[in-house]
Amino acid sequence: MRRTDRYRYPFIMTLLVLLQFTVRSRLGGDRVAPDFLLLALLIYTIRAEPGKSAAAGFILGLLRDALTPASFGAGALAHTIVGFSSSWAKAVFFAEHVFVKGCLFFAGTWLRNFILLLVSGRLQGSQVAWELLVWSPLQGLTTALVGVVVLWFFRGWLYPRRAGVPA
Repeated sequence: MRRTDRYRYPFIMTLLVLLQFTVRSRLGGDRVAPDFLLLALLIYTIRAEPGKSAAAGFILGLLRDALTPASFGAGALAHTIVGFSSSWAKAVFFAEHVFVKGCLFFAGTWLRNFILLLVSGRLQGSQVAWELLVWSPLQGLTTALVGVVVLWFFRGWLYPRRAGVPA
């Protein structure tokens, strides 16, 4: 293992956070643009245990809630549930295939949006159906596509090296 290997994973997580605050606003509306912070959480849950993933989701949710004080706590709850359940699903399904990870990114985004709508109580009536059946799947799709591209592009950096296997 090289000395620089330990900095690769935090570098990618930092890059996703920077993309959230610099590029996301230029990729379409807030409803459709990929959520890079949630993607960072979901990539983290691929490698972490469910308890640590839930804690990371809680911290990320609190940070997001600081930006939207009207529904404070909804993001923390949603990200905690998504972090725990995606890490648990990874352990159950052994998601080593890129398609399965893309589905995990899609489902995590949709589930987070569903919990946020349920807990925050922002939308009423047909707006909920429109949000859950149109906008959330679109955001889930864009987040999954970006996630698969990140996993493919940084595949040597995100996966731990096994002893005896050349890089």
